[in-house]
Amino acid sequence: MAGIEKIAQFLDETKTYYLATTEGDQPRVRPFGTILLYNGKLYIQTGKSKSVSRQLAKDPKAEICAFNGETWLRVAGELVNDDDRAAKVAMLEKYPDLKGMYDPDDGNTQVLYFKDAVATFSSFTAAPETVHF
Repeated sequence: MAGIEKIAQFLDETKTYYLATTEGDQPRVRPFGTILLYNGKLYIQTGKSKSVSRQLAKDPKAEICAFNGETWLRVAGELVNDDDRAAKVAMLEKYPDLKGMYDPDDGNTQVLYFKDAVATFSSFTAAPETVHF
């Protein structure tokens, strides 16, 4: 399995990851659950009305972390806004429960993909595995 596919599968299987952003000089971390591999890019989803969206607009550098009980994954990079309607539709098709809160045409739904990212799989029993994408 190629690197980015392995990352997406790990995040799908863990279901919850934690997204870190900054607000001024203060780190901000919150749980997320949306992940989509679309057109070779790794996407997350949020709402433009949320503070996380404003934080990423000011400083697009972000990091996510997930743990499955044995291995943890950290992905660091820049999150780039993508206003492509098809990407929003794909995200909402994957997570139909979100359709009650989001719509691709509502002006609020936001999908972002990682650019210039470095992912590292780590555990206490194996050497780290790093993937650049």
